[in-house]
Amino acid sequence: MNGIGVSPGISLGIARILKTNSATLTGILLNDEAAILAHIKHFDDAVISAVSEVNDLIKQHTNADGIEILETQVEFLSDPQLRDDVVEQISIHKKNVNDALIASIAQTVQTFESMYDEFMRARAADIKDIGNRILKHLNNAPSDHITPYGPDTIVIAEDISPSDTITMDLKHVIGIATQVGSKTSHAAIIAKSKGLPAVVGCGNELAIIKDGDFIILDGSTGMVLVNPDQQTILDYTQKRSDFAENISLLKQLKDVEPITTDGTAIILSGNISNADDLDDVFDYGGQGVGLMRTELLFMNRNSFPTENEQFDFYKKTALKAKGKPVIVRTIDIGGDKQLAYFNLPVEENPFLGYRAIRICLDRTDLFITQLKAILRASIFGDLKIMFPMIASIQEVRQAKTILQQAKEELAQAGQAFNDAIEIGIMIEIPSAAITADLLATEVDFFSIGTNDLCQYTLAVDRMNEKISHLYDPFNPGVLRLIDNVISQANKNNIHVGMCGELASDPLATLLLMGMGLKDFSMSASSIPAIKQIIINNNLSKAKEIYNAVLAMDNSADILNYLQHTI
Repeated sequence: MNGIGVSPGISLGIARILKTNSATLTGILLNDEAAILAHIKHFDDAVISAVSEVNDLIKQHTNADGIEILETQVEFLSDPQLRDDVVEQISIHKKNVNDALIASIAQTVQTFESMYDEFMRARAADIKDIGNRILKHLNNAPSDHITPYGPDTIVIAEDISPSDTITMDLKHVIGIATQVGSKTSHAAIIAKSKGLPAVVGCGNELAIIKDGDFIILDGSTGMVLVNPDQQTILDYTQKRSDFAENISLLKQLKDVEPITTDGTAIILSGNISNADDLDDVFDYGGQGVGLMRTELLFMNRNSFPTENEQFDFYKKTALKAKGKPVIVRTIDIGGDKQLAYFNLPVEENPFLGYRAIRICLDRTDLFITQLKAILRASIFGDLKIMFPMIASIQEVRQAKTILQQAKEELAQAGQAFNDAIEIGIMIEIPSAAITADLLATEVDFFSIGTNDLCQYTLAVDRMNEKISHLYDPFNPGVLRLIDNVISQANKNNIHVGMCGELASDPLATLLLMGMGLKDFSMSASSIPAIKQIIINNNLSKAKEIYNAVLAMDNSADILNYLQHTI
């Protein structure tokens, strides 16, 4: 069976089924004020116990990704919005504390699961994890533990929480396979940081596996084999050895500069959501940040963050980057990214509607606050500002006018900032890609967002299972748009990078270099593999690949050619 490989590596071991108990509503209502107050106090006590438990876990663990996720759980547990939601369910709707918590968590989970952005959608698992943790303390239930069969256990589950992944005993557990999940789930991130092979999104087929079945799991390809024959076992045992040897070689690349054999220097950067993500970027040999998302700063709150709160957030990142460039994308809300405290209109096509830069240009008060915070933080490092979802040159000019207003307000207040801060735009709408020559005259850099560019160009909702196969970044139409953007940026002597998923696809690396791309930004863990391709090839070969691919008329031929050439 096939799933999504989220943490590379090959494991051969024995299946252990992890059963999860779903919380159920009791339907019991509260009759008097005393009971309401008692249930609210019970909730508060459970949260205190949950916070204490998570803090104990933080002290016990050394994995940086795990600690960061646990610290985020503490922040969410302490969030007044969570308490307000539960108290409202108890005091207004007279629900008992269990039902109140389940309803509140379910509502928050639904908000995240309805988001289009895969990274944000994956946060639903974290919310469920936090809710389950509080429920256990409400009911004095023991914490779940994965009981392995022995030293070669592969955990099989419908889903697996970040907490389970963090506390997993790596002396016994050698792999994970789940029915649901995504590459950006925290469970996947932790598995990858621990070097634990993992496959998610296997679907209902995974349910056929029984405790004790022999499993081969390939976290690179997403393949899961059940009770294979002896020859297959021998083949994968050899593949496991080959993979381990390759990983050892990749780790040696951390301090190697990404320069081709003919001397062309390439920039490899990381995509991050907060300052702590920089640890991984630098650990994997990244040279800066090609995309810093700012949406998480606005989530899980009951009001917009103040200018000072935002300033502290950006300043921390700038300082931690130690002079390396950090491209900060202004807030990209709307569409799938909804804020509980910001009522956006219901739209038939939210992804084509009131979102991202369109909201910012309409709500200039919110936009100026963020811009002023970024500008103030810019004196502490090499921050750059990037506007998302630009469709026309008028939008760029409007955004720059508002930025100038933010600068003037700071100057009048005597606040220091980098007046020469670089300004760029995301190229993720076809109209922007087509008019790249015009847009290049207004900005300092482009960053190509291939995820949305591909979706909008091909008119494909990649989350729609009926048509997701049509989502194809190697479609000649998509590639020609990308080629035009890179070409126009280079002609106009402005910087151009790529921060979409295509930047981390090894099949695309040389093709993009052949187009003239010299700046790739991706998840930190993808950096070594892309670096290996760069240092073992030259620009002449990249241009040969580019010329061959641009002459092809369909993605099947393109992929076949790349697979046999790279």
